[in-house]
Amino acid sequence: MPRPKNKEELLKLSQENYQKLNDYIDSFSDEEKHADFPEGTMNRNIRDVLAHLHEWHLMFLEWYSVGMQHKKPDMPAKGFTWKTLPELNKKIWENYNTSDLENIRKALDKSYQEIRKIVEHHTDNELFEKKHYRWTGSTSLGAYLVSATSSHYDWAYKLIKKAKKSSVCDVNGQGDLYPKGAIYDD
Repeated sequence: MPRPKNKEELLKLSQENYQKLNDYIDSFSDEEKHADFPEGTMNRNIRDVLAHLHEWHLMFLEWYSVGMQHKKPDMPAKGFTWKTLPELNKKIWENYNTSDLENIRKALDKSYQEIRKIVEHHTDNELFEKKHYRWTGSTSLGAYLVSATSSHYDWAYKLIKKAKKSSVCDVNGQGDLYPKGAIYDD
């Protein structure tokens, strides 16, 4: 489906992509869910990817809360600019890299539901008219929501899929690499 252009499309695609991501993760064994990705990505495992999504949900919720009070939110976050996103994403990783996957999944689901309520609350015009709200600058509330939901879930799905297609997987978190699907002893 192309990028959402109205409320119905945004709700549908965000739900579909969120469900697709969760179904894909649920298809893995516990070992695979906790296995590290191959070298080369900052988000080293499924937990890291989901924590990233959750934190971006929280940032959006903060922007929305502040912006709807007719104030200017710190975007993307206090002390960061859109040009310093790599540093912000590293800080997010540092904040969550010892968290438990199941706790992250619960937190992500909660923040996902909060964002859905915001989408449901607004009209098409409020969501997709550029400059409707001062705090969104030259874009629309819907553009920020698409980025925080459907597009981000698709990014996460593709990142996990690419990592899992790799020929090796660190299943025990100790750097012992095994071919994907291999039988191994703990």
